[in-house]
Amino acid sequence: MEDDDLKELRAKRMAELQGAQGGGDQQKAMEERRAQVEDMKHGILAQVLTQEARARLNTLMLAKPDKGRQVEGAIIQMAQTGQIGGRLSETDLIGLLERFAGASKKTAVKFDRRRNALDSDSD
Repeated sequence: MEDDDLKELRAKRMAELQGAQGGGDQQKAMEERRAQVEDMKHGILAQVLTQEARARLNTLMLAKPDKGRQVEGAIIQMAQTGQIGGRLSETDLIGLLERFAGASKKTAVKFDRRRNALDSDSD
């Protein structure tokens, strides 16, 4: 009886290991695809942006990753549709960033004064 149980456990474990290897192949394929997409994006940006503009975009990506990805995607889309005639300089990129800043929603801080009135530290 125990030999049968042991065989079943071994068979299940082998099936899990084989499934993990198959999943690993899919994961490798997805990582390769993601790397290809990243290389393509970097290639397009290298063709479209000057060095100064790329430096500014990289700085934006470090400071605000969401906004950087949005601007990067817009630049790539504009390049693929032919809306960009030549290379974008840093001033052109700044103008594009200002357009995005006008389109994004403004953030506001709401200060609740009642909460400070209930503060017991002054007692």
